[in-house]
Amino acid sequence: MFALPGGHALVALSAAALFALGLVATPTMAQDKAAAAKGKDGKAEHQSAWVKLCETAKFKKDDAGKEVDEKKICLTHHERLDGNTGMVLVSAAIRDVEGQAKKSLMVMVPLGMAIPPGVRAAVYTPEQWAKAAKNEKIDEKQLKPVNLKYSLCHPAGCTAEMEADAGLIDQMKKGGGIMILAMNAAAKPVGFPVPLDGFTAAFDGPPVDNEKYAQARAQLMKQIRERQAKAIEKMKEERKAQADAAKLLDPPPGSDKKGGDKKK
Repeated sequence: MFALPGGHALVALSAAALFALGLVATPTMAQDKAAAAKGKDGKAEHQSAWVKLCETAKFKKDDAGKEVDEKKICLTHHERLDGNTGMVLVSAAIRDVEGQAKKSLMVMVPLGMAIPPGVRAAVYTPEQWAKAAKNEKIDEKQLKPVNLKYSLCHPAGCTAEMEADAGLIDQMKKGGGIMILAMNAAAKPVGFPVPLDGFTAAFDGPPVDNEKYAQARAQLMKQIRERQAKAIEKMKEERKAQADAAKLLDPPPGSDKKGGDKKK
């Protein structure tokens, strides 16, 4: 989740030489896009994982240094969950605070990433994103990567952020996706693809109902927990079957373990 001032939080449904490499999507991205592109009937679906959530948070001062009590803060964000554990694999958001001209790009990645290098992100055009999904080569000289510094780590992951100016937001509105790169503990870049389908509609549109969103997310988490329980039960059954099979292979009492019955 992304923490907010005053103890509030909005839930997210985030080696320069090495960072310069790997801005092209991995096969995982192509598989994810192919799976998301088809519905239950095998037909193409167009869905957006971007959503805008707003709430009121307490601030001490605004940009002018004026004392204020509360401000409206909105996050237009995307998150990608692990369907087996419910953990957030990557989350990206634009934070907009009432009364503040500057907006922020926030990215959350899993724990275990190296902190000093920060995070690098590059917005792909729709054409570049389509090529990346097919694992086709992209001219990295055409990309304009930006660097984000980590600002907070918590049990769900680490958040990096930077100012999101009008140019970056315009890129996102026109883009096909963002490739986010973080450095892991082994000093290797790890890519996290974030599609931009639906970003413009969510960013420019009204916020969703927080209560309904929370209910929908709770239902999703419930489904994931049920899936976990079934997986654990299946694993127990498989282990029991293996143990039962091993017992059948054990030599009968009184027999020679090396083979054959003992001579009387």
